[in-house]
Amino acid sequence: MTSDDVVNGPDGGSDGFGRVELPPKPSIPAAVAAARPIVVPTVTESAETAKPRQPRKTKKAVRAAAPERPASPPVPPPVAVQVAEPPVAPSGEEPVPDEAFVVEPSVTESSVVESPVVEPLVAEPSAEPAAEAAAGEAPADVPLLDEPRPSQPSGSGPDAPEPPAAVAHPAPVPVAASGYESDVLAVQARGLSKSFGATRAVDGIDLQIPAGCFYGIVGPNGAGKTTTLSLLAGLLRPDAGTIEVAGVDLAADPRAAARRLGVLPDRLRTFDRLTGRQLLHYYGALRGLEADAVSRRAHDLTRALDMAEALSRPVSDYSTGMTKKIMLAGALIHSPRVLVLDEPFESVDPVSSAVMLEILSAFVRHGGTVVLSSHGMELVERTCSGVAVIVAGHVVAAGTVAEVRGEMSLEQRFLQLAGAGDDAEGLEWLHTFSD
Repeated sequence: MTSDDVVNGPDGGSDGFGRVELPPKPSIPAAVAAARPIVVPTVTESAETAKPRQPRKTKKAVRAAAPERPASPPVPPPVAVQVAEPPVAPSGEEPVPDEAFVVEPSVTESSVVESPVVEPLVAEPSAEPAAEAAAGEAPADVPLLDEPRPSQPSGSGPDAPEPPAAVAHPAPVPVAASGYESDVLAVQARGLSKSFGATRAVDGIDLQIPAGCFYGIVGPNGAGKTTTLSLLAGLLRPDAGTIEVAGVDLAADPRAAARRLGVLPDRLRTFDRLTGRQLLHYYGALRGLEADAVSRRAHDLTRALDMAEALSRPVSDYSTGMTKKIMLAGALIHSPRVLVLDEPFESVDPVSSAVMLEILSAFVRHGGTVVLSSHGMELVERTCSGVAVIVAGHVVAAGTVAEVRGEMSLEQRFLQLAGAGDDAEGLEWLHTFSD
Protein backbone atom coordinates (compact mmCIF):
# COMPACT_ATOMS: atom_id res chain seq x y z
CA MET A 1 0.00 0.00 0.00
CA THR A 2 1.37 3.29 -1.07
CA SER A 3 1.10 6.63 0.63
CA ASP A 4 -1.60 7.68 -1.79
CA ASP A 5 -3.65 4.75 -0.70
CA VAL A 6 -3.37 5.87 2.88
CA VAL A 7 -4.49 9.39 2.08
CA ASN A 8 -7.11 8.66 -0.53
CA GLY A 9 -7.97 5.18 0.49
CA PRO A 10 -7.79 2.13 -1.57
CA ASP A 11 -10.71 3.17 -3.65
CA GLY A 12 -9.46 6.73 -4.05
CA GLY A 13 -12.61 8.33 -2.45
CA SER A 14 -11.74 8.28 1.22
CA ASP A 15 -8.95 7.74 3.59
CA GLY A 16 -8.22 4.62 5.29
CA PHE A 17 -10.39 5.54 8.22
CA GLY A 18 -13.64 5.95 6.18
CA ARG A 19 -13.51 9.74 5.89
CA VAL A 20 -14.69 11.30 2.60
CA GLU A 21 -12.49 13.93 1.10
CA LEU A 22 -14.36 17.23 0.41
CA PRO A 23 -13.74 19.23 -2.74
CA PRO A 24 -11.66 22.37 -2.30
CA LYS A 25 -13.60 25.58 -1.27
CA PRO A 26 -13.71 28.07 -4.07
CA SER A 27 -12.54 31.58 -3.49
CA ILE A 28 -14.98 34.48 -2.86
CA PRO A 29 -14.75 35.99 -6.31
CA ALA A 30 -15.43 32.62 -7.82
CA ALA A 31 -18.48 32.12 -5.57
CA VAL A 32 -19.88 35.49 -6.48
CA ALA A 33 -19.30 34.84 -10.10
CA ALA A 34 -20.89 31.38 -9.90
CA ALA A 35 -24.02 32.60 -8.13
CA ARG A 36 -27.15 33.31 -10.12
CA PRO A 37 -27.55 36.94 -10.79
CA ILE A 38 -30.32 38.62 -8.71
CA VAL A 39 -33.03 39.93 -10.89
CA VAL A 40 -35.00 42.82 -9.31
CA PRO A 41 -38.53 42.51 -10.57
CA THR A 42 -40.26 45.62 -11.71
CA VAL A 43 -43.91 46.27 -11.20
CA THR A 44 -45.74 46.55 -14.41
CA GLU A 45 -49.28 47.77 -14.40
CA SER A 46 -51.73 47.16 -17.07
CA ALA A 47 -54.07 49.74 -18.41
CA GLU A 48 -56.94 48.40 -16.29
CA THR A 49 -55.02 48.47 -13.02
CA ALA A 50 -53.04 51.59 -13.66
CA LYS A 51 -53.41 53.98 -10.75
CA PRO A 52 -51.50 57.12 -9.91
CA ARG A 53 -49.23 56.43 -7.02
CA GLN A 54 -49.53 58.75 -4.08
CA PRO A 55 -46.53 59.80 -2.09
CA ARG A 56 -46.04 58.11 1.25
CA LYS A 57 -47.53 60.01 4.15
CA THR A 58 -46.20 59.94 7.66
CA LYS A 59 -48.30 60.02 10.84
CA LYS A 60 -47.54 63.68 11.36
CA ALA A 61 -48.71 64.47 7.85
CA VAL A 62 -51.93 62.53 8.39
CA ARG A 63 -52.62 64.34 11.69
CA ALA A 64 -51.83 67.71 10.13
CA ALA A 65 -54.20 67.02 7.26
CA ALA A 66 -57.04 66.04 9.62
CA PRO A 67 -59.60 68.83 10.19
CA GLU A 68 -59.54 70.55 13.57
CA ARG A 69 -62.28 69.66 16.06
CA PRO A 70 -64.70 72.34 17.07
CA ALA A 71 -64.66 73.64 20.63
CA SER A 72 -67.73 71.70 21.81
CA PRO A 73 -68.88 69.44 18.98
CA PRO A 74 -71.91 67.20 19.36
CA VAL A 75 -71.23 63.53 19.71
CA PRO A 76 -70.98 62.23 16.10
CA PRO A 77 -72.57 58.91 15.23
CA PRO A 78 -70.17 56.03 14.66
CA VAL A 79 -69.09 55.49 11.05
CA ALA A 80 -68.12 52.29 9.38
CA VAL A 81 -64.58 52.35 8.07
CA GLN A 82 -64.01 50.55 4.81
CA VAL A 83 -60.57 49.05 4.84
CA ALA A 84 -58.94 49.03 1.43
CA GLU A 85 -56.87 46.02 0.58
CA PRO A 86 -53.64 46.52 -1.38
CA PRO A 87 -53.86 45.67 -5.06
CA VAL A 88 -52.73 42.27 -6.08
CA ALA A 89 -49.70 42.38 -8.27
CA PRO A 90 -49.48 40.26 -11.44
CA SER A 91 -47.94 36.89 -11.16
CA GLY A 92 -44.24 36.88 -10.86
CA GLU A 93 -44.04 40.32 -9.26
CA GLU A 94 -43.73 41.24 -5.62
CA PRO A 95 -46.63 43.06 -3.92
CA VAL A 96 -46.34 46.73 -3.15
CA PRO A 97 -45.79 47.42 0.56
CA ASP A 98 -48.86 48.43 2.59
CA GLU A 99 -47.28 51.69 3.73
CA ALA A 100 -47.57 53.03 0.19
CA PHE A 101 -51.37 53.21 0.51
CA VAL A 102 -53.29 55.71 2.64
CA VAL A 103 -56.67 54.28 3.52
CA GLU A 104 -59.43 56.88 3.55
CA PRO A 105 -62.64 55.98 5.42
CA SER A 106 -65.69 55.85 3.24
CA VAL A 107 -69.17 56.33 4.63
CA THR A 108 -72.06 54.53 3.06
CA GLU A 109 -75.68 54.72 4.03
CA SER A 110 -75.96 51.01 4.51
CA SER A 111 -72.94 50.71 6.75
CA VAL A 112 -73.57 53.66 9.08
CA VAL A 113 -75.14 52.63 12.37
CA GLU A 114 -76.97 55.56 13.86
CA SER A 115 -76.89 55.81 17.63
CA PRO A 116 -80.09 56.93 19.33
CA VAL A 117 -80.08 60.57 20.31
CA VAL A 118 -80.62 60.86 24.07
CA GLU A 119 -82.32 64.05 25.04
CA PRO A 120 -81.69 65.40 28.54
CA LEU A 121 -84.48 64.67 30.97
CA VAL A 122 -86.04 67.80 32.44
CA ALA A 123 -87.94 67.15 35.65
CA GLU A 124 -91.31 68.80 35.47
CA PRO A 125 -92.54 70.38 38.68
CA SER A 126 -95.06 68.21 40.45
CA ALA A 127 -98.50 69.59 41.02
CA GLU A 128 -98.81 68.08 44.48
CA PRO A 129 -96.49 70.51 46.35
CA ALA A 130 -98.16 73.45 44.67
CA ALA A 131 -101.56 72.16 45.70
CA GLU A 132 -100.37 71.65 49.24
CA ALA A 133 -98.84 75.13 49.37
CA ALA A 134 -102.01 76.64 47.98
CA ALA A 135 -104.15 74.66 50.41
CA GLY A 136 -102.34 76.25 53.34
CA GLU A 137 -101.70 73.01 55.19
CA ALA A 138 -99.87 73.33 58.47
CA PRO A 139 -96.32 71.95 58.69
CA ALA A 140 -95.70 68.61 60.33
CA ASP A 141 -93.74 70.02 63.25
CA VAL A 142 -96.38 71.56 65.50
CA PRO A 143 -95.20 73.86 68.30
CA LEU A 144 -95.76 72.79 71.84
CA LEU A 145 -98.18 75.60 72.51
CA ASP A 146 -101.13 76.87 70.58
CA GLU A 147 -99.32 79.94 69.28
CA PRO A 148 -100.75 82.13 66.52
CA ARG A 149 -99.36 81.32 63.08
CA PRO A 150 -99.06 83.57 60.04
CA SER A 151 -102.05 83.32 57.78
CA GLN A 152 -101.64 81.39 54.55
CA PRO A 153 -103.74 81.60 51.39
CA SER A 154 -106.37 78.93 51.22
CA GLY A 155 -106.56 76.63 48.23
CA SER A 156 -109.15 77.18 45.56
CA GLY A 157 -108.54 74.17 43.32
CA PRO A 158 -110.74 71.10 43.26
CA ASP A 159 -108.07 69.00 45.01
CA ALA A 160 -107.36 71.53 47.75
CA PRO A 161 -108.34 70.13 51.18
CA GLU A 162 -110.72 72.05 53.32
CA PRO A 163 -109.14 73.97 56.20
CA PRO A 164 -109.72 72.48 59.65
CA ALA A 165 -112.70 73.88 61.43
CA ALA A 166 -111.96 76.10 64.38
CA VAL A 167 -112.65 74.59 67.79
CA ALA A 168 -115.52 76.42 69.38
CA HIS A 169 -114.84 77.01 73.05
CA PRO A 170 -117.91 77.15 75.25
CA ALA A 171 -118.64 80.30 77.17
CA PRO A 172 -117.79 80.30 80.88
CA VAL A 173 -120.53 78.82 83.01
CA PRO A 174 -121.92 80.94 85.86
CA VAL A 175 -121.58 79.52 89.37
CA ALA A 176 -124.88 78.57 90.88
CA ALA A 177 -123.71 78.52 94.49
CA SER A 178 -123.47 81.74 96.43
CA GLY A 179 -120.62 83.00 98.58
CA TYR A 180 -117.97 83.51 95.86
CA GLU A 181 -116.82 86.88 94.60
CA SER A 182 -116.88 85.70 90.93
CA ASP A 183 -119.73 84.10 89.02
CA VAL A 184 -117.40 82.68 86.30
CA LEU A 185 -115.97 79.18 86.53
CA ALA A 186 -112.23 78.68 86.16
CA VAL A 187 -112.46 74.87 86.31
CA GLN A 188 -115.47 72.65 85.88
CA ALA A 189 -115.38 68.84 86.12
CA ARG A 190 -118.31 66.51 85.53
CA GLY A 191 -118.39 62.80 86.32
CA LEU A 192 -114.61 62.28 86.53
CA SER A 193 -113.51 58.67 86.98
CA LYS A 194 -110.08 57.07 86.95
CA SER A 195 -109.02 53.53 87.76
CA PHE A 196 -105.61 51.90 88.14
CA GLY A 197 -106.20 48.23 87.61
CA ALA A 198 -108.81 47.10 90.10
CA THR A 199 -108.39 50.25 92.23
CA ARG A 200 -110.93 52.98 91.66
CA ALA A 201 -108.95 56.12 92.56
CA VAL A 202 -111.58 58.66 91.42
CA ASP A 203 -115.22 57.72 91.17
CA GLY A 204 -117.67 60.20 89.63
CA ILE A 205 -116.30 63.51 90.95
CA ASP A 206 -118.05 66.80 90.15
CA LEU A 207 -116.30 70.11 90.86
CA GLN A 208 -117.11 73.75 90.16
CA ILE A 209 -114.20 76.06 90.94
CA PRO A 210 -114.86 79.78 90.44
CA ALA A 211 -112.28 82.16 88.99
CA GLY A 212 -110.29 84.51 91.22
CA CYS A 213 -110.09 82.43 94.37
CA PHE A 214 -108.12 79.88 96.37
CA TYR A 215 -109.77 76.46 96.25
CA GLY A 216 -108.59 73.66 98.51
CA ILE A 217 -108.75 69.91 97.92
CA VAL A 218 -108.44 68.02 101.22
CA GLY A 219 -108.75 64.41 102.21
CA PRO A 220 -106.93 61.56 103.95
CA ASN A 221 -103.96 59.79 102.42
CA GLY A 222 -104.97 57.65 99.46
CA ALA A 223 -108.31 59.41 99.05
CA GLY A 224 -107.62 60.45 95.43
CA LYS A 225 -106.48 64.08 95.85
CA THR A 226 -103.34 63.77 93.71
CA THR A 227 -105.18 61.80 91.03
CA THR A 228 -107.90 64.47 90.90
CA LEU A 229 -105.37 67.29 90.55
CA SER A 230 -103.49 65.37 87.85
CA LEU A 231 -106.74 64.99 85.90
CA LEU A 232 -107.52 68.70 86.23
CA ALA A 233 -103.99 69.63 85.06
CA GLY A 234 -104.11 67.32 82.04
CA LEU A 235 -101.35 65.05 83.36
CA LEU A 236 -103.73 62.08 83.36
CA ARG A 237 -106.56 61.21 81.00
CA PRO A 238 -109.85 60.34 82.73
CA ASP A 239 -111.66 57.11 82.02
CA ALA A 240 -114.91 59.03 82.00
CA GLY A 241 -116.08 62.61 82.48
CA THR A 242 -115.25 66.05 81.08
CA ILE A 243 -113.02 68.93 82.20
CA GLU A 244 -113.15 72.58 81.17
CA VAL A 245 -110.39 75.06 82.03
CA ALA A 246 -111.33 78.73 81.62
CA GLY A 247 -114.07 77.71 79.19
CA VAL A 248 -111.79 75.39 77.12
CA ASP A 249 -112.54 71.69 76.85
CA LEU A 250 -109.38 69.92 77.99
CA ALA A 251 -110.02 66.85 75.82
CA ALA A 252 -111.07 68.76 72.68
CA ASP A 253 -108.25 71.35 72.74
CA PRO A 254 -105.53 70.30 75.19
CA ARG A 255 -102.97 72.81 73.89
CA ALA A 256 -105.22 75.80 74.43
CA ALA A 257 -106.11 74.49 77.88
CA ALA A 258 -102.43 73.93 78.72
CA ARG A 259 -101.66 77.59 77.96
CA ARG A 260 -104.09 78.57 80.71
CA LEU A 261 -102.60 76.16 83.27
CA GLY A 262 -99.58 76.27 85.55
CA VAL A 263 -98.75 73.03 87.35
CA LEU A 264 -96.72 72.10 90.41
CA PRO A 265 -96.93 68.28 90.35
CA ASP A 266 -96.44 65.81 93.14
CA ARG A 267 -93.12 64.08 93.89
CA LEU A 268 -91.27 67.04 92.29
CA ARG A 269 -90.59 65.29 88.99
CA THR A 270 -88.28 67.61 87.07
CA PHE A 271 -84.92 67.80 85.27
CA ASP A 272 -82.75 68.14 88.34
CA ARG A 273 -79.43 68.00 86.46
CA LEU A 274 -80.10 71.46 85.09
CA THR A 275 -79.26 74.55 87.07
CA GLY A 276 -82.08 76.68 88.41
CA ARG A 277 -81.55 79.25 85.65
CA GLN A 278 -81.52 76.58 82.93
CA LEU A 279 -84.68 75.00 84.30
CA LEU A 280 -86.57 78.29 84.24
CA HIS A 281 -85.38 79.00 80.69
CA TYR A 282 -86.59 75.53 79.70
CA TYR A 283 -90.02 76.20 81.23
CA GLY A 284 -90.24 79.54 79.43
CA ALA A 285 -89.19 78.10 76.07
CA LEU A 286 -91.67 75.26 76.52
CA ARG A 287 -94.39 77.87 76.94
CA GLY A 288 -93.29 79.78 73.83
CA LEU A 289 -91.77 82.82 75.53
CA GLU A 290 -88.92 84.85 74.06
CA ALA A 291 -85.50 84.55 75.69
CA ASP A 292 -85.51 88.17 76.89
CA ALA A 293 -88.93 87.77 78.52
CA VAL A 294 -87.82 84.54 80.21
CA SER A 295 -84.72 86.25 81.63
CA ARG A 296 -86.71 89.17 83.03
CA ARG A 297 -89.41 87.01 84.57
CA ALA A 298 -86.94 84.51 85.99
CA HIS A 299 -85.04 87.36 87.63
CA ASP A 300 -88.22 88.80 89.15
CA LEU A 301 -89.53 85.46 90.42
CA THR A 302 -86.28 84.25 91.94
CA ARG A 303 -85.71 87.62 93.59
CA ALA A 304 -89.17 87.47 95.18
CA LEU A 305 -88.61 83.87 96.29
CA ASP A 306 -85.12 84.66 97.61
CA MET A 307 -83.40 82.22 95.24
CA ALA A 308 -81.22 84.49 93.11
CA GLU A 309 -77.97 83.14 94.57
CA ALA A 310 -78.99 79.51 93.91
CA LEU A 311 -79.70 79.86 90.19
CA SER A 312 -76.23 78.71 89.15
CA ARG A 313 -76.42 75.49 91.17
CA PRO A 314 -77.91 72.22 89.89
CA VAL A 315 -81.44 71.56 91.05
CA SER A 316 -80.29 68.18 92.41
CA ASP A 317 -78.37 70.11 95.09
CA TYR A 318 -81.51 71.94 96.25
CA SER A 319 -83.40 71.03 99.36
CA THR A 320 -87.03 69.94 99.10
CA GLY A 321 -88.26 73.40 99.97
CA MET A 322 -85.97 75.10 97.45
CA THR A 323 -87.06 72.62 94.75
CA LYS A 324 -90.68 73.51 95.45
CA LYS A 325 -89.91 77.21 95.11
CA ILE A 326 -88.04 76.87 91.80
CA MET A 327 -90.85 74.71 90.40
CA LEU A 328 -93.44 77.23 91.58
CA ALA A 329 -91.48 79.88 89.67
CA GLY A 330 -91.59 77.61 86.61
CA ALA A 331 -95.37 77.24 86.97
CA LEU A 332 -95.81 81.02 87.15
CA ILE A 333 -93.37 82.11 84.45
CA HIS A 334 -95.90 82.18 81.60
CA SER A 335 -98.56 83.97 83.72
CA PRO A 336 -101.36 81.36 83.51
CA ARG A 337 -104.99 81.80 84.50
CA VAL A 338 -105.19 78.69 86.69
CA LEU A 339 -102.55 77.23 89.01
CA VAL A 340 -102.81 73.57 90.08
CA LEU A 341 -100.49 73.00 93.05
CA ASP A 342 -100.09 69.66 94.83
CA GLU A 343 -99.11 70.38 98.44
CA PRO A 344 -97.06 73.49 97.62
CA PHE A 345 -96.22 74.36 101.26
CA GLU A 346 -95.01 70.94 102.36
CA SER A 347 -91.37 70.92 103.57
CA VAL A 348 -91.15 74.70 103.10
CA ASP A 349 -89.93 76.85 106.00
CA PRO A 350 -92.37 79.41 107.50
CA VAL A 351 -90.56 82.40 105.99
CA SER A 352 -90.63 80.95 102.48
CA SER A 353 -94.24 79.85 102.99
CA ALA A 354 -95.22 83.41 103.85
CA VAL A 355 -93.47 84.75 100.75
CA MET A 356 -95.10 82.13 98.50
CA LEU A 357 -98.49 82.84 99.99
CA GLU A 358 -98.05 86.54 99.39
CA ILE A 359 -97.17 85.97 95.72
CA LEU A 360 -100.15 83.67 95.24
CA SER A 361 -102.50 86.10 96.99
CA ALA A 362 -101.48 88.88 94.59
CA PHE A 363 -102.03 86.46 91.71
CA VAL A 364 -105.57 85.74 92.94
CA ARG A 365 -106.40 89.40 93.51
CA HIS A 366 -105.71 90.09 89.85
CA GLY A 367 -108.11 87.37 88.66
CA GLY A 368 -106.02 84.20 88.85
CA THR A 369 -107.24 80.93 90.36
CA VAL A 370 -105.23 78.64 92.67
CA VAL A 371 -106.33 75.03 93.18
CA LEU A 372 -104.20 73.37 95.86
CA SER A 373 -104.15 70.31 98.03
CA SER A 374 -102.94 70.38 101.61
CA HIS A 375 -103.09 68.50 104.88
CA GLY A 376 -103.00 71.72 106.86
CA MET A 377 -106.62 72.41 107.72
CA GLU A 378 -105.77 75.67 109.43
CA LEU A 379 -103.99 76.97 106.27
CA VAL A 380 -106.91 75.95 104.05
CA GLU A 381 -109.48 77.52 106.38
CA ARG A 382 -107.52 80.76 106.61
CA THR A 383 -106.59 81.04 102.90
CA CYS A 384 -109.18 79.36 100.70
CA SER A 385 -112.61 80.60 99.65
CA GLY A 386 -113.86 77.16 98.63
CA VAL A 387 -113.00 73.59 99.61
CA ALA A 388 -113.85 70.05 98.57
CA VAL A 389 -113.42 67.06 100.87
CA ILE A 390 -112.57 63.82 99.03
CA VAL A 391 -112.82 60.45 100.74
CA ALA A 392 -112.26 57.13 98.92
CA GLY A 393 -112.52 58.75 95.50
CA HIS A 394 -115.81 60.56 96.22
CA VAL A 395 -116.53 64.22 97.01
CA VAL A 396 -118.34 64.04 100.35
CA ALA A 397 -118.60 67.83 100.80
CA ALA A 398 -117.91 70.84 98.56
CA GLY A 399 -118.67 74.55 98.62
CA THR A 400 -117.42 77.59 100.45
CA VAL A 401 -115.40 77.04 103.59
CA ALA A 402 -118.24 78.43 105.70
CA GLU A 403 -120.76 76.07 104.08
CA VAL A 404 -118.58 73.00 104.55
CA ARG A 405 -117.49 73.53 108.17
CA GLY A 406 -120.83 74.74 109.53
CA GLU A 407 -120.65 75.38 113.27
CA MET A 408 -117.36 73.49 113.64
CA SER A 409 -113.80 74.18 112.62
CA LEU A 410 -112.72 72.82 109.30
CA GLU A 411 -110.47 70.27 110.97
CA GLN A 412 -113.30 68.94 113.14
CA ARG A 413 -115.59 68.75 110.17
CA PHE A 414 -112.92 66.98 108.16
CA LEU A 415 -112.42 64.39 110.88
CA GLN A 416 -116.15 63.85 111.01
CA LEU A 417 -116.44 63.39 107.23
CA ALA A 418 -113.34 61.18 106.99
CA GLY A 419 -114.75 58.82 109.62
CA ALA A 420 -111.93 59.10 112.12
CA GLY A 421 -112.64 56.87 115.14
CA ASP A 422 -110.86 55.44 118.11
CA ASP A 423 -108.35 53.44 116.09
CA ALA A 424 -105.70 53.62 118.79
CA GLU A 425 -107.34 50.82 120.82
CA GLY A 426 -105.44 47.58 121.15
CA LEU A 427 -102.03 49.16 121.59
CA GLU A 428 -101.80 48.77 125.37
CA TRP A 429 -98.44 47.02 124.95
CA LEU A 430 -96.94 50.39 124.06
CA HIS A 431 -97.67 51.57 127.60
CA THR A 432 -94.88 49.32 128.90
CA PHE A 433 -91.22 49.35 127.93
CA SER A 434 -89.06 46.43 126.83
CA ASP A 435 -86.17 47.21 129.16
